[in-house]
Amino acid sequence: MKRIFTFLLLAMFAGTTAQNQDFRKPDFELIEKNSTDKKSSLHFDKLFDRFNRADSTMTIEERRHLYFGYSFLDQYSPYGSSDAQDELNEILKKGDTDKETLEKLLSVTEKVLEHYPFSIRMREYRIFAFKELGLLKESSDEEIRATIIIDAILSTGDGTTPETCFYVITTGNEYEIIDILGFEFGGSQKLTQDVQDYLTLAENSYNIDGLYFDVTRLFSTFKED
Repeated sequence: MKRIFTFLLLAMFAGTTAQNQDFRKPDFELIEKNSTDKKSSLHFDKLFDRFNRADSTMTIEERRHLYFGYSFLDQYSPYGSSDAQDELNEILKKGDTDKETLEKLLSVTEKVLEHYPFSIRMREYRIFAFKELGLLKESSDEEIRATIIIDAILSTGDGTTPETCFYVITTGNEYEIIDILGFEFGGSQKLTQDVQDYLTLAENSYNIDGLYFDVTRLFSTFKED
């Protein structure tokens, strides 16, 4: 099943590269201001409603405000976990693809997404399940939502140097981005420059040893507490 999921992610990534060449670090001060201003068109609730409706017309700025704006909400918990995760792991471990299992997969992933709506992996599982069940509109909508998240992250850098690092709001998104780019995690992770995660990569044709991820927003939760 994992090979299928990875293939789906790579297919989605292929459609995002053209619009993400102009890398730009997120302006967290501006994003917080706009995301919490109910009069702004970039207010989080307005963008999240469009996200849930799978609005593919969202601009890259709106996608960035949606993703990073979530980290300024009270419910943002980058180190938390869902009670449904164990149930999901059991489903994935069995690897069954019958109708009952696929419907259960959709139910459980929905619970996980209630805890953190920007998990690309959960969207990936749902794309697969919907397609297997013949629910193509629902599958397409999930692809749009996943692409919105991916675009927001990939717009921030290429990850190859500390200066061009990717910005993320959870460590889970780090590993998802590695998969999306067609790499495999090399098994080592370390914190550099206090706010960057460096994840090594398995041997690859690009000879890239690892990728950098800025985790400023994760550490901000300690200060806010």
